[in-house]
Amino acid sequence: MTARSFRPDGPDDALLTTVELTWIEKRIEHWVRFGHPVEDRILDRRRRLMSFTPDSVFAFIRWAANDFGSVVSCIDIVRAVGADEACQTVPFVRPGGESLLRQSGWPKVRRVLEAIDGVEALGIDPAAACPDHWRHLHHRLTAAQEPRPYTCERHEAWLRRGAVS
Repeated sequence: MTARSFRPDGPDDALLTTVELTWIEKRIEHWVRFGHPVEDRILDRRRRLMSFTPDSVFAFIRWAANDFGSVVSCIDIVRAVGADEACQTVPFVRPGGESLLRQSGWPKVRRVLEAIDGVEALGIDPAAACPDHWRHLHHRLTAAQEPRPYTCERHEAWLRRGAVS
């Protein structure tokens, strides 16, 4: 079994990035906000595994609370990496991925969710949006600056850039 695999019976599993999701109502809630998993495996009523192919982009949200309120609010937008690519560690993501955006604290997480909604309002799948937009959003929110919104023109430029290369 390789570091990337959660099942020993498939050779292609070694190429997948796996996200472990947990859902304990009002205590621990991990979910994928967008992305296109190639496999969704339910382990039990509280846990499941979602797997993504290399170059897939997905948003992973982690939230936890105790008796006094929220203790963790985080969002990561990650590009799944190939077998020979370097990657950053991301909690609950095996083996990790290329971090396009990482924000913590509910106010910043809310801003990222609003930005994702803005991309979807344009009729664009957030997983297909230019990765540079997510990096831009990360840097602007980290610096407490107003990020530029994603536009159809920017998306068209991204698609053309991909067609040329």
